[in-house]
Amino acid sequence: MTEAKKTTIVLFSGDYDKAMAAYIIANGAAAYDHEVTIFHTFWGLNALRKPEKQSVAKGKLEAMFAKIMPRGAERMGLSNMNFLGLGPKLIKKVMKKHNAVPLPELIDMAREQDVRLIGCTMTMDLLGLDEKELRDDIEYAGVAAYLGEASEGNVNLFI
Repeated sequence: MTEAKKTTIVLFSGDYDKAMAAYIIANGAAAYDHEVTIFHTFWGLNALRKPEKQSVAKGKLEAMFAKIMPRGAERMGLSNMNFLGLGPKLIKKVMKKHNAVPLPELIDMAREQDVRLIGCTMTMDLLGLDEKELRDDIEYAGVAAYLGEASEGNVNLFI
């Protein structure tokens, strides 16, 4: 019996292009029969945010974070050439021209392939994010859960 191959990815970045890279790798690894986990922490949690505003009671600081952080994968900026928000529009136009799969669809594909999407509970507390604000089909855990997965992993990435 062969041992299961495992890939773990820490998605720390809130940049559209870096999140795309994480999800392209995750989907590829899942297609090659890897058990894949993406642990979303800090700005990487924005990829899991619901695009519509959720009614959640927040303190002033948490409300400020909620306003300045992008709601959902489609609203994330680029790591380079963001050009005050024009960059993401341009890259999405180029992606469409070349039939590249956009980030929200890559996330859905990952879920269809049983990729585990985990939201970091400690970061959620720090940024004032509530479970209601994130996708309904994800898990929640702390760093110990990530370390447990990573210690068994064949591939461990930090993006």
